[in-house]
Amino acid sequence: MQLAPWFVVGFGSGIAAWFALASPSEWKALIAVSIVLAAAGLTARGGRAERAIGWFALAVAAGCSLAWARAEWVAAPRLPRTEIVDFDSRVEKVEPLIARGVERLTLAPADTSLPPRVRVSITQEDAPPGIAAGATVHMRARLVPPPPMPLPGAYDFARDAWFQGIGAVGKPLGPITVSRAASTRGLDRVRTGLKQLILSRLAPGEAGIAIALATGDQHAVAKDDADAMRRAGLIYLIVVSGLHVAAVIGAVMFLALKLLAVSERLALRLNLVLVAAGFGAVAGIAYTVLTGMQVPTLRSCIAALLVLGGIALGRDAISLRLLAAAALALLVFRPEALAGASFQMSFAAVAAIIALHSTRLARRLFARRDEGAFIRIARAISAMFATSLAVEFALIPLSLYHFHRAGLYGMGASVVALPLTTLVIMPLEATALFLDIAGLGAPAWYLCGRAIALLLWVSHAVGYASGAVTMLPSMPAWTFAAMVVGGIWFCLWSSRVRLLGLVPFVIGAAGAALAPAPDILITGDGMHLAVVSADGRPAMLRDRAGDFVQQLLAESSGYDGDPDFLSEAPFANCSRDACVAEIERGGRRWRLLATRSSYQIGWSDLTEACAQADIAVSDRRLPRGCTPRWLKLDAPALRHTGGLAIYLGSSPRVDSVSDRIGSHPWAAKPPPRLSSAGSGRRGAPESSPGFPRSAAARSGCWPDRAGPCAPRADRF
Repeated sequence: MQLAPWFVVGFGSGIAAWFALASPSEWKALIAVSIVLAAAGLTARGGRAERAIGWFALAVAAGCSLAWARAEWVAAPRLPRTEIVDFDSRVEKVEPLIARGVERLTLAPADTSLPPRVRVSITQEDAPPGIAAGATVHMRARLVPPPPMPLPGAYDFARDAWFQGIGAVGKPLGPITVSRAASTRGLDRVRTGLKQLILSRLAPGEAGIAIALATGDQHAVAKDDADAMRRAGLIYLIVVSGLHVAAVIGAVMFLALKLLAVSERLALRLNLVLVAAGFGAVAGIAYTVLTGMQVPTLRSCIAALLVLGGIALGRDAISLRLLAAAALALLVFRPEALAGASFQMSFAAVAAIIALHSTRLARRLFARRDEGAFIRIARAISAMFATSLAVEFALIPLSLYHFHRAGLYGMGASVVALPLTTLVIMPLEATALFLDIAGLGAPAWYLCGRAIALLLWVSHAVGYASGAVTMLPSMPAWTFAAMVVGGIWFCLWSSRVRLLGLVPFVIGAAGAALAPAPDILITGDGMHLAVVSADGRPAMLRDRAGDFVQQLLAESSGYDGDPDFLSEAPFANCSRDACVAEIERGGRRWRLLATRSSYQIGWSDLTEACAQADIAVSDRRLPRGCTPRWLKLDAPALRHTGGLAIYLGSSPRVDSVSDRIGSHPWAAKPPPRLSSAGSGRRGAPESSPGFPRSAAARSGCWPDRAGPCAPRADRF
């Protein structure tokens, strides 16, 4: 057992607990209990176990306190409601989303009544010339508050916007005027030049991959290609992280060693490994800066520098202590990174690799030795295959939790795609860029394009093969926590005690696999709804819904494909204005009423339909006379609950976004708009009312009760 990594685990557990617990009272209780345990463990006359518990508890308290303090420190005003405004602003960042034909602008408005930072998306056709970081622009735009998590378990944009200081998002209405253009300078100019050069040398699909590898802009990848790589489990190849940083550092170190060894004087007088490590460190830092210093890249660069430092000191290049040090260095400055899929997946992958190669079996099978070339190659391929298997196994729970899907053939695809990317595509691209200085890069670009085409072919062939992807609806939080605890326990122990980690992991995996899919999904605005059939296929309320909504409802249902329409379902009867669906679950029949247009419905017809329904859903306020037997989910109710996942059956229950977010600051009701520049501080956030299930239960309004049911409408 290594105590230093366990301290970092405790620190991360405190941060995770702050995100998981709902209210300040729970955060305070956790900190108080942890401090008491820390004091008891560190002051008691005990042995190693007592001190370990004390340090772990102290780390939990520190992590929870730091996450709370960080959330308060970055607090900034948010737009309280949708507004259409004319404003001048300075462009802070321009992010081209080439695959979508969109450019995303981060703006600093001059109007102090607006939030200090706003994000606006424009089409590339509407982007005026001269728009770049540092430019001043004028626009008329429709701005809205940062959208919350649309459904329980979906991506929480409001949380990330909170930590980035973004107080509103929107789209321009009309042309954008550039008041003062800003010429691209420095790194922005280099990145723009690289993109233009690559686009002129390669076909669009191949250029997107090359741009992602050279500049870190994975948005340049075409949507179809990105989807195929995601389904094949190869999306990590275009997200600049440890793989790419390691490839750059390794290539520079290899070249430096070979070139320096040419000189006998240098070889005899210098430690060439140390000098080459220095060149590799400089290359790694430069590549990290060039690709935008994103969190995954920055994290990988820190870890790589620690590895190089270990090499310089004659220590193990990769170890759990090194991984823990890299995690701690990042979490101290960016504790919110722990909640992101990128942080979790990258550290899980490295931890799985270390755990695999620390076993006696792996050392016996994969260690290098003096033997024939054929055996060495077979041993290396076996090690690569085993490593891919360990990484895929470690990432499956994280992929299912964050994205509701996981590629099952990623291991086999990685055996081809991983060496193809690191040993062929990246060196060829670097060679082509270097030769283009003298205008001689055409042959290298041709070979690079063919290699990228092969990578895309593998991605499409594997990603769209039968059974390539497994889907899972939103898993309960306890199942994910159990699998994480089991995985950490397995990785941090080196003796047979590590096998005990399989117990919580298996329990969590079984709980996630057996967790029921939601029967009804409702977005927080009430406009979009899906009824999930017994075979897991969702049927949407509105026939006209964008790709984002369709993908959201399908993924939250655990369905791999396009949703059906409720109007075409045999269990539903839909008109232009509303749908009535009969849902059979657990031997009972539930009646759902949902409006699907903005047209008014006659009061008598609506109240009669509500009285016959168990659940009534609408994106507008329903009259007080609308009294369904169980739940009334109109606009006022959904403003409090957010998106909903309803589970029908013998024990009906509801999972809401408000329950998931709790009283975290990005869920608080925003303060009035500022009339002048302020510090951006807020008072204590108001607690969001919970879901009205308790009100329904107290009034006896359950569908299995006989007789009419008319709970007070103001309770909903």
